[in-house]
Amino acid sequence: MYGWVFLATLGFLIACFFLIIHGLKFDSKYSILYLGGGFLFTPFYLYLTLWSLPGFIPGKVLLTIIQGENSTIKSKKGTVLIKNIRNIDLVRNPLNLINDIVIETFDNNKIKIRTFNLLDDLDYQVVVDQYIYPYMTENARKVWDRKVNLDKLQKVAKYVRQEQNID
Repeated sequence: MYGWVFLATLGFLIACFFLIIHGLKFDSKYSILYLGGGFLFTPFYLYLTLWSLPGFIPGKVLLTIIQGENSTIKSKKGTVLIKNIRNIDLVRNPLNLINDIVIETFDNNKIKIRTFNLLDDLDYQVVVDQYIYPYMTENARKVWDRKVNLDKLQKVAKYVRQEQNID
């Protein structure tokens, strides 16, 4: 995902500067379109690039899942017992277009973990289904089962849920 994020942010920003430079030469009948496109999209891609830069820190850990009887999810935003999770979802922030993992607990707390778009939707579903799902409460499992498409995960990601009896 590093490659895709790099191409989508820095790559398009470089392309905008390329359009502006070639538009300023006025050697084509499309030079005005080059300038217009370059000036129109440069602020947008600069904004996305600045929001995505923290995701390029080498060795960045988004979250840590500790499995076991008292399984927890640890992040910079806090620690959550998996038994205390009511709902977990991957939500796109409309301002910066970066996905956040939003965890709602039975204590009415919300923890947002920024992913910097480094975690694909399918990878997110596999991680939750494989490492968090077995330790969730029965109600939270039912909510997760309504969200996840196991057939799609099997076809695309070659993931099959292992039936576990952990309570």
